[in-house]
Amino acid sequence: MRDGLQNGQKISSSESKQTLTRARARTQSKLIDTAMGMLEQGWFPSITELATAAGVSRATAYRYFPTQGELVSSIVDESLGPIQRWSPKEDTVGERISALLEFAYPQMEKHEGALRAALQVSLQQWADLRAQRLDKENKALFVRGNRKRLVELAAEPLNGKISNDELARMKHAFSLIYGSEVFLVFKDIWNLDSEQIQNIVQWMGKAIVRQVEEDAGLIN
Repeated sequence: MRDGLQNGQKISSSESKQTLTRARARTQSKLIDTAMGMLEQGWFPSITELATAAGVSRATAYRYFPTQGELVSSIVDESLGPIQRWSPKEDTVGERISALLEFAYPQMEKHEGALRAALQVSLQQWADLRAQRLDKENKALFVRGNRKRLVELAAEPLNGKISNDELARMKHAFSLIYGSEVFLVFKDIWNLDSEQIQNIVQWMGKAIVRQVEEDAGLIN
């Protein structure tokens, strides 16, 4: 095993590798934290701008995040991780969708900059794909879709109790009351505060569940 010297002490190559890994983790964390701070100030930085703000070289920043899409993906994972890890404890669909909305929207408000950046990247990718400036098979594409998994969890109690078509329609409806687009419509177009937004989406959630159960003959 090759050994090196650190402060006059021998260190093994495995220890050196761990140190390098920790150093890389710190650099990545610094870049993400810097980007999140810039986003919350309304500034969606290029990778070069991020490198300057974080005090690292352009080469280093591009090594971690070759594209803005990959940067945003990491930011979303970091800032909205609690939402992505949400696991329902409730027994009914109504209780689950209510719990999801109550939990998720404050997180969205807390990290509004990250949400807006994700939407911006998604829209730019669509334009680039349409103009054939981007390959749809590109593995670096920013992919959205966590909403589907959470909606599936909320809808789970009605699996097998209503038809597949009714279940799918309910999930599709849920996806229109939970998500960044909904949050930004209420904020940007209607100028609603967080309490007003929560009141409306909770009301819509109850209406959806009630209509589904009524259509399926589960309630009179």
